[in-house]
Amino acid sequence: MADRKIEHTRLDQMTVDAMCERHERLWSGRAGGARASFAYTVVEGLDLSGRDLSDADFSGAVLRNANLSGCTLNSANFFAADMRQASLEGASLRRADLRGAIMRGANLTGADLTEADMREGAIAEIDKEKGLAILKHKTQENDAGKANFTGANLSRSKMAGIAAQTADFTDAMLLGARMIRANLRGSSFQGANLEGADLSGADLTDTDFKDSVMIGVKTVMAKTSGMNTEGALTNEPVGIDPNDMDQPIAQQIAEHVKWCETDGREGKPSLFDSTDLRGLNSLAGKTLTAFHARGATLYGLDLEGAQLQGARLERADLRMVCLRGADLRGADLTGANLNNADLRDCRFGPLLLENNRVLPASLAGTKARYVDLRGADLRQAKATGADFSYSHLDGANVKDARFSGSCFTGTTVSETFLEEVAEVDGAVDLDAA
Repeated sequence: MADRKIEHTRLDQMTVDAMCERHERLWSGRAGGARASFAYTVVEGLDLSGRDLSDADFSGAVLRNANLSGCTLNSANFFAADMRQASLEGASLRRADLRGAIMRGANLTGADLTEADMREGAIAEIDKEKGLAILKHKTQENDAGKANFTGANLSRSKMAGIAAQTADFTDAMLLGARMIRANLRGSSFQGANLEGADLSGADLTDTDFKDSVMIGVKTVMAKTSGMNTEGALTNEPVGIDPNDMDQPIAQQIAEHVKWCETDGREGKPSLFDSTDLRGLNSLAGKTLTAFHARGATLYGLDLEGAQLQGARLERADLRMVCLRGADLRGADLTGANLNNADLRDCRFGPLLLENNRVLPASLAGTKARYVDLRGADLRQAKATGADFSYSHLDGANVKDARFSGSCFTGTTVSETFLEEVAEVDGAVDLDAA
């Protein structure tokens, strides 16, 4: 290679399948295994979906329009690869080397790029006239497409200096991501979580951060002309500032717990409507029956195992909360935002009242995208008009629950879902779930 330019070898589907098979044999410890090297090859338009290609080498490869959806590509090397229009939907690219990769038009919806490296990078090749020249992939007329990172997990990824103009980062997880000097002009981060991200020196001109999480985001020396931060959650208090309340929140919580545990003989119920409760950090295991926090901000709180029967949480911000194993029987979460919440084994069943009256829980109109509801009890729950896109409902008890008008784009449900629920009229994308 020292005396000639880099040449790409075109592979066919049969060859690619054989290489993937040998790679999977290597990782499973079976005989006949070999690490897959797609370096400087052309696999344009071929199907690698669902394969485990962790640690494989794709440096300098042409993957235009290739199907890598559902692939496990952890620690794989995509240095300076051409990934334009490639499908990486639901792929795992944890700690992958994506430096210098071209990703215009790529679909990374729901992909996991935790700790991936997407900084600038280039491959130099021998050139008789220039001595060394940068390897460039040829352009085509349809290269104008924007990269789709919708719902992708890009937490702690390294993206310093990347060019991602007009890219779609809607609902993406970018916790602690480093995007220093990145060109993000005109990109959309609607509903994305950028807590702790570093955007210093980045071009954020006309970038849309509507309804995103921007807690602790650094924007020193960034270009922010035309940037939209409407509804973004920042370090500033939302609604009622707890510091302005007559009684400290922790003391009010203690009084509420005492009120619950003594059947109302001691203590008193709390009222936190429209209050910013982020400073609490944890309410795990607390007995908070009839907890009132309508329109409150509880982002990121630990409520694991909490007793919240009959709670009033309408329109509350419950993004990133942990409610695993919590008891929310009869609770009202109408219009609440539950995106990326952990609701495993959560109890949303009916609450039995006096005289055999039953109070069903309400999830009507909630935003519950990318939520884990496996093992949850949703019996008789009212979940009409809710958005469960890309959530896990498989394994949940949905007997007699009502889901009319709800959205199920990318949602996983059990095979008996339709047989168990009471209503699904007007549901969106349920056939594909």
